[in-house]
Amino acid sequence: MSDDVGGDDQTPRSVAKRTFMKGLLAGGMALASVPARSGEKAAGDGAEAAPDLIYDVVVIGGGAAGMAAALRAVDHGASVVIVDANYDIGGHAILSGANITLGGGTRLQKKYGIHDTPDLLFKDLTDWSVVERNGMPEYRFNDRALQRALADNMALTGDFLLDNGVPFLDQAPDNVGGHSVGISARRQHHCVWEQGVSLESPSGWPGTALMRALERSARKKGIQFLLNYHMDDLVQDQSGRVVGVRARHSPTVLPGATTPLESFQNQGNLKLRRPQVQVAARKGVVICTGGHTGNVAFRRIFDPRLTEEYAAAGVEYSPQDASGELAALAIGASLWGTANQSTERNGAIRKRPLIGTRASYVHWTPHSPIFAKVGASGLVVSDFANLILVNQVGRRFYDELAGGYPNGSTEGFYQDGYVHGDWRNVRKVPYRPSSYIDAALALNEGSTAPDYGAGPQWAIFDESARIREGWETTAPHVHPQYFFQAQSLQELADKLSACPYQHAAMPAQNLVDTVTRFNEFVAAGKDDDFGRTALPHKIQTPPFYAAWASLVVHDSYTGLRIDTQARVLDHAGTPIAGLYCAGESAGGCSQHGLGRCFTQGFIAGRSAALG
Repeated sequence: MSDDVGGDDQTPRSVAKRTFMKGLLAGGMALASVPARSGEKAAGDGAEAAPDLIYDVVVIGGGAAGMAAALRAVDHGASVVIVDANYDIGGHAILSGANITLGGGTRLQKKYGIHDTPDLLFKDLTDWSVVERNGMPEYRFNDRALQRALADNMALTGDFLLDNGVPFLDQAPDNVGGHSVGISARRQHHCVWEQGVSLESPSGWPGTALMRALERSARKKGIQFLLNYHMDDLVQDQSGRVVGVRARHSPTVLPGATTPLESFQNQGNLKLRRPQVQVAARKGVVICTGGHTGNVAFRRIFDPRLTEEYAAAGVEYSPQDASGELAALAIGASLWGTANQSTERNGAIRKRPLIGTRASYVHWTPHSPIFAKVGASGLVVSDFANLILVNQVGRRFYDELAGGYPNGSTEGFYQDGYVHGDWRNVRKVPYRPSSYIDAALALNEGSTAPDYGAGPQWAIFDESARIREGWETTAPHVHPQYFFQAQSLQELADKLSACPYQHAAMPAQNLVDTVTRFNEFVAAGKDDDFGRTALPHKIQTPPFYAAWASLVVHDSYTGLRIDTQARVLDHAGTPIAGLYCAGESAGGCSQHGLGRCFTQGFIAGRSAALG
């Protein structure tokens, strides 16, 4: 079979492919009759030619959930291929801090004398009385059956990750970096990456150590990778069983480049270059596409405030485009646990200490292989007291020193002790009903049709602040569409119209009045508008600067309805045969991050392999 791209659409091979798909959709052919070895490119030129690739299990997405599902499936004797739209593996997980919630009695918990059991973990993950500081309940809107599945499988997943080479730090688990982890035991396990930013590490974050370890194990076990292919459709037979996927060639091409970016870990990757391929699954397809935060229309189903100006976390590397959800919904799947996305949950939207670039979740450096796509590293803010933050019309909207939605599920928020399920727990949390994020996303003057979005937020500072922070305000540190400087505030406001997401011109007098009023607060030592406590510096020394400082959309907390075996369910609660889902594309669980993704992938891989 050649690796050519394109070609005459009426070639025997093209006709055969269409005939095969028609046969699958009409139920005229059973995959069991395809005369090809599992995992092998199929040959044949007859009317019932096989698809391009056949495996027992097809996993869509090579992030945390996908890698766990693939490894678990191959451990149960299945042949496995991971199909990923990116040029490399890792998904959102490779950009993470590698803080992994794993409870119920893991090896490290036992080693360091931390008492935990599946039953205790389940009690924690269903405690109605635990709330965050804005009053949002941590666990109340979860699917209790899915919480039970997590509790029963988390310790097993921890052992599984260790057995597949994950380099956990040999230290006592804690709850640093976690939320929705439960309060009765310390459950956060950590990895570290010590090799810096390089071609081995898209971001230099500890997630690299985690995902490269799993990639090595996957390649050793014979899992294959079809990269630069985007899954568009699920294929069913006449009975409704999912028997494969269609995927189109979607190479990562950087600005100014003439050739697609190839994985620097490409040994053993499949080398197809056809515009579209068909990948058949004898036993099951597992959706692990990473959620929906990068799909503006989809995420606004749950939070209409999240208009196009707000970038998704890590979307430059991991699109999170809701493709898995959309493909499953098209064949009758149901969404689930949508309240978890609509409530103001910690992690769903974040304020970041990185300004001057829209790619503000990861501090990308020029060493990154996709830096041309990112455009700028951004400026790391060490002290927000050095600036003010204004909305799209040049007005301050909240205390700049405030953070985002506060985390509520660690021991520190229950100073007087915690008793499971006790109604008094909620009274032990200092209630803060308003937040920086609420204010930033509020409808304000300057909003325009058709969406009336709140618009971007801008960090405003002067030359003295730039010197204090030690910022370099030239490329590649800042992006020309998201960073501006001028000798006057009036000129600065006018320049912001060059930003593609500044849909309405900022009134120059508004910015002048805002800075003047702030400087009066500094002189008086009191912020009468928002109660900011640190007012050490006026904004008065030109040049003046405006840097993109908008919120970032982060976690997906809703998705497809699944059962305790990770089978995707339709609107009647009936499993769709052959279809499974795990991680951020699955709904019904509010836990942040990697522990949920790995554990659900662990469950889904076994289920798919056993059919």
